[in-house]
Amino acid sequence: MSDGNKRFRIFFAILMVCTLILVGQYARIMLFTPSSSPTSTPSFPELQRGAIYDRNGKLMAIQTRLDSVTAWVPEIKDSEQTAAFLADALDLDKEQLQENLENPSRQGFQYIKRQISPTESRIVREMIQAGSLPGIRLEPEMGRNYPEKELASHIIGYVGTDNIGLDGIEYTFNQVLAPPEISTRGDKILYGNDVFLTIDLNTQYITEQVAREAMEQNNPEGLMIMVMGADTGELYSCVSLPSFNPNTFSQYTAAQRNNLPVTLTYEPGSVMKIFSIASFMELGGIRPDDTFDTRGGYNPEIFQNFNIPPITDLGNYGVLDTTGILINSSNVGTALASDTVSQQDYYNMLKNFGFGSRTGIPLPGESNGILNRPERWSARSKPTIAIGQEIGVSAIQMITAATVFANSGELLKPRIVSKVVSPSGEIIKEYPREAVREVISPEVAESVLLMMEQVVASPVGTVRRAQVPGLRISGKSGTAQKIDPETGTYSSSEFMSSVLAMFPTEDPKLIIYVILQVPRGQSIYGGRIASPIVKELAERLSPYYGIPIEGNTVIQHDGRVRLPAPETVEVGEELPDFTGLSKREVMAALEGSTIPLTVKGEGWVVFQFPPAGEVIDDETSLFLEFK
Repeated sequence: MSDGNKRFRIFFAILMVCTLILVGQYARIMLFTPSSSPTSTPSFPELQRGAIYDRNGKLMAIQTRLDSVTAWVPEIKDSEQTAAFLADALDLDKEQLQENLENPSRQGFQYIKRQISPTESRIVREMIQAGSLPGIRLEPEMGRNYPEKELASHIIGYVGTDNIGLDGIEYTFNQVLAPPEISTRGDKILYGNDVFLTIDLNTQYITEQVAREAMEQNNPEGLMIMVMGADTGELYSCVSLPSFNPNTFSQYTAAQRNNLPVTLTYEPGSVMKIFSIASFMELGGIRPDDTFDTRGGYNPEIFQNFNIPPITDLGNYGVLDTTGILINSSNVGTALASDTVSQQDYYNMLKNFGFGSRTGIPLPGESNGILNRPERWSARSKPTIAIGQEIGVSAIQMITAATVFANSGELLKPRIVSKVVSPSGEIIKEYPREAVREVISPEVAESVLLMMEQVVASPVGTVRRAQVPGLRISGKSGTAQKIDPETGTYSSSEFMSSVLAMFPTEDPKLIIYVILQVPRGQSIYGGRIASPIVKELAERLSPYYGIPIEGNTVIQHDGRVRLPAPETVEVGEELPDFTGLSKREVMAALEGSTIPLTVKGEGWVVFQFPPAGEVIDDETSLFLEFK
């Protein structure tokens, strides 16, 4: 036998052995290895996004299990009838739905509507059980519910169908609220952290009530109201109208979902004068008792040389002292005062107040505002900025800058979140009061605060309509022309009307800022239409925050509360109201019931889902939160 044949035989033998080994191993795996038991299949936990609460623990956003309606098109027998039934139950367009079901390119799985309401689920489920909807199924999905609906919606924001935050706190704190990464360690549920806001839902409700009344009376394009703790920087309420319901956010326009107090840049008008006067006083340019002759307007030589229009007032206010400038909101007096300081020094003061920079509030889309550097200023820029033109601000910048007058010259950082709490109840992070820097001296801060009080108290003050007998209020109004985008010049018909106020003057506790965007009602002047809004809020919020109003009756209480015995709760065909019950009372009510129950927290029920009145069926599961 030749060497070649010998080598071939050896190679062939090795190849056959390897082949037999592979075939045998394949046969062992496929024929003799037992199938994996169900217990060996990895199971993934349910993911529960953390809740959002107000400062007092009232629920603002919670994770829920909602049904989505799906279709397996090959099983649908009558697409026209199916579309008619679903369109009526889910408030959908029948023709569009039928077109989708008959579309040749979509003849498989389809979503009909995701995360429907419990009422819609009940209606669809009944039709499925009756055999009216072959091919249609209800698939459970984790969703998000906002019990307060439009209340504080711009602050809370909303999540998409994949449970990822898309706006507001839901967006900026998405990684905090979202559960940790999925693991297979045996957890049945993974919880995200809870976020507590500085918002007070009672204050928010009152503010929104007042805002909606003002919308009807003045017919503006938009309206903003912010209420802030003067000595803490905490936002107690933030209203932006028009508004939206985050439970159905996709049904609203981008303009309705826009958080105006944070994102909108506008010229503030005469409210800016309080920051200008404070800057000139801090720089040593003027003093409270200095006088200014406003007769004849502001028309310096440089204006005349370059044909720059003079700065004028609405009336002839004569000779004014520094307080008189603010009382009468004199453009001329403010412009004359601006001549006492340099451009660079004034610019530095405005930057110290926070203008031209974001405040850092954790809400998406915050505007920087507009504050050009002095090198880009014209001959008219300094006096014009001083009266609130040629500068762009946001509402959050303005109300934040006002904290300087309430805190002896210190600027506070605005706060919307108070703390983050873990699922086990431990505080992970707190957001305490934060002083950013000293902007003006305590003496200047107090002087300007007292001047602002005269703007409200004086019979000729522009904010006199905000007067509340027995309560000292400091304020300043503004009426600014908007820029016409077509001509690039100031509009003669569109204005931003506002009032900024704080009280009580002797020890400020609340700051209120009201802005009406393009009002088309009885007036366009901030002093006329925004001052009454401040007055109503001051009257309604002062008792709530313990701010005394001279002459009001104070009722004493011994602090003891007597509660009547709770009524017996019984579970029938509908879910009862469990609110206020203890765990013991809840378990007694559910004794003998087969409803799956999920509980969170300790104490007494503060929230339930589904709500009271929902019909109980085989798919019903109950979530109760205790505090």
